[in-house]
Amino acid sequence: MSGPEPADDVLVARAGRAGRITLNRPAALNALTLGMVRAIDDALAAWAGDPSVDLVLLDGAGERGFCAGGDIRALRASALAGDDAAAAFWREEYALNGQIARYPKPVVAIMDGIVMGGGIGLAGHASHRVATERLRAAMPEVGIGFFPDVGGTWLLARAPGQLGTHLALTGDAVGTADALACGLADVHVPVADVPALVAALTRDGAEAIHVDATVDAFARPPAEPPALAAARPWIDAAYAGATVPAILRALDAGGPEARAAAALIRTRSPTSVAVTLRALRDAAALALDDVLERELHVACAFLDAPDFVEGIRAAVVDKDRDPRWSPAGHDAVTPALVDRFFAQELTPRAAADPGPGA
Repeated sequence: MSGPEPADDVLVARAGRAGRITLNRPAALNALTLGMVRAIDDALAAWAGDPSVDLVLLDGAGERGFCAGGDIRALRASALAGDDAAAAFWREEYALNGQIARYPKPVVAIMDGIVMGGGIGLAGHASHRVATERLRAAMPEVGIGFFPDVGGTWLLARAPGQLGTHLALTGDAVGTADALACGLADVHVPVADVPALVAALTRDGAEAIHVDATVDAFARPPAEPPALAAARPWIDAAYAGATVPAILRALDAGGPEARAAAALIRTRSPTSVAVTLRALRDAAALALDDVLERELHVACAFLDAPDFVEGIRAAVVDKDRDPRWSPAGHDAVTPALVDRFFAQELTPRAAADPGPGA
């Protein structure tokens, strides 16, 4: 096994017949920077046509999480400065998400600990998504005045029933069993067995690595059943509404869990929640590349929306957890306001693809 390149935010190495990419900012929960996106992209491009590489293994340094998302402080600074840095980051990040989804070789992502936002964009589009029991997966962007990007609307739109709508509008996190049930992960491998799985995938030798069989040999059922499965009846009924106010009314009329979901949604940016609902509904009928293109337009529109800089301020700058959304209420978000985020028309490339692991 060859050694990694000099210590950096991304470690790139050949390990047996695998190419290994390790996100290496553990103190920042491996949050992505543009340099990291480019390093991953370069490694994938180099290995795509290399006959000595059977697969790519993608993981994160540290025990707290695979990747907590992008560097949202830097994105906020770009919005305040009015420069192109945020748009440039998203443009290359989303292109990388699409490359992972289309990659000609298996990509095995180890989803251990926190996997949120940009982490979902990397791992969620991999061909083999391995979750440990420590997984906490989420697309929590509505809580910072943004929306589920990195192909997140495409993934969540393909969850069973309205589970993806529930996760997108609440921004709530799920564990391993629910991630499997929602289609955000493929198999559970106990964290204690991950080193052995990695060793099997990165072994030396001339014989090709059979990724499906190797991963399946380590897969185990989660210890707990998926909690959201039992909640499907009220989730599917309430989130079928065409508008956010209609969904909130249905949740308010439900049981304690439904009312708690409504209360959580009311803490989120009303603009973000409405834009997210439309993006999800549209993504169900679009190919991934079309969704990524649309998400780039929507993301750039958020740079001019007051809730984006305000949400990040409240969450990570001042940390007062008291964002002042504008507009402040869900009933005040007009269709015209939402339309502004979708002003760029798309020319769909193809029918909707089924999703990872299909």
